[in-house]
Amino acid sequence: MTSDLPTTDDFRAIVLAQTPLIDVRAPVEFAKGAMPNAINLPLMQDEERRLVGLCYKQQGQQQAIELGHQLVNPSVRAPRVAAWCDFKQQQPNALLYCFRGGLRSRISQQWMAGAGVDIVRLKGGYKAFRQYLMDELERLATKLQTQTITPWVLAGRTGSGKTQVVTNCQFAVDLEGLAQHRGSTFGAHAWPQPSQIDFENQLAYRLLALEASGQTNYLFEDEGRNIGSVHLSPSLFAAIKSGPRIFLDTPFEQRQQNILAEYVTQAQTEYENPEQWREFMLSRFERIAKRLGGLNYAKVLKAFNQAWLIQQARGDIGAHLEWIGFMLRDYYDPMYDYQLKRYPQPFVMQGQASDVEGYLTSLSLI
Repeated sequence: MTSDLPTTDDFRAIVLAQTPLIDVRAPVEFAKGAMPNAINLPLMQDEERRLVGLCYKQQGQQQAIELGHQLVNPSVRAPRVAAWCDFKQQQPNALLYCFRGGLRSRISQQWMAGAGVDIVRLKGGYKAFRQYLMDELERLATKLQTQTITPWVLAGRTGSGKTQVVTNCQFAVDLEGLAQHRGSTFGAHAWPQPSQIDFENQLAYRLLALEASGQTNYLFEDEGRNIGSVHLSPSLFAAIKSGPRIFLDTPFEQRQQNILAEYVTQAQTEYENPEQWREFMLSRFERIAKRLGGLNYAKVLKAFNQAWLIQQARGDIGAHLEWIGFMLRDYYDPMYDYQLKRYPQPFVMQGQASDVEGYLTSLSLI
């Protein structure tokens, strides 16, 4: 096999250029975690990989290689090579990787060269790139902790519109967006969250891009360490929490409307039919039933069911404001007040959205 096929391990350049990548690992590997901007065009499908792996354990590398060539014979190989070559022609800067940058990516690279298409593979493969991103997350956490880069934290009560402010901010890290979760009991979308690995990889990409911009102020929404099924590392979470805090003060009625828009109107569009949304909401209420207490659980459930019936009968979602108001006033706000007393870190600025955005503009964050 050709040994002088080109490689690169300039992972920083790949991140900053948002370089397209061909991941030739099996689909089951890709699903556990992959690089941003990667497309899965596997050398071997899951069952083929399983059989080759079993052969490797029982008979050794050479026999495993021979079996691989039998399974991925010329007729099987042809459409796979064609898919790699087509992608490379559509994305001329594309690179290629397997798990360790070894046999699978070298074979893929050689077959592409045989088809007249040259491509560079990642030295060390996915494993080396992943380690680079994890190391960079720790390095950047240190910069945030020491405030070489200042992590500004946008706080506010549930429904205050923090996410919208973050979205409008050029130099923000949208943790909820990366996590594909709204960050609350009712925050799951209708689609799955990314894997922990994918979340971390995307986060590293975002932080490295911000660092390269030269900006020394970043904005984060005030989050818990866990965002649905994914989480921040202890070091990065502590670093973010160490930053100065800004409080977004939004009137209660506006908070109700924000929740209605995001958790009812918008959320229902994510499902094939509103009934699926209703089932999801009922499961969330049940999850916090003990924390609500028996009477409050019955009260909010009654208000929710009445609002649902009105929506079904008249197409009017306004009745949902009753249970939303109850949840804000009697559940979320008391929890937030408790957290403020437990962690009485002062706010450097407090105001409504226009005031907050003006302050963020003065920090060159918007």
